[in-house]
Amino acid sequence: MEVDLIFRIAAIGIIVAVLNQLLIRSGREEQAMMTTLAGLIVVLMMIIREIDTLFQTIKSVFQL
Repeated sequence: MEVDLIFRIAAIGIIVAVLNQLLIRSGREEQAMMTTLAGLIVVLMMIIREIDTLFQTIKSVFQL
């Protein structure tokens, strides 16, 4: 796994956590939850892309 990817995921986590706290403190709990879910989806899409790359590499190495 690339270090760059880890830093991007961490940055998204920090941004989502800050936004979540700001929204909760301003009484917008539903929007805070939606922000958290959006952050989770973004991170999952990044990870899925990396897993796809891994499987494509494995297929290429073993000529599948």
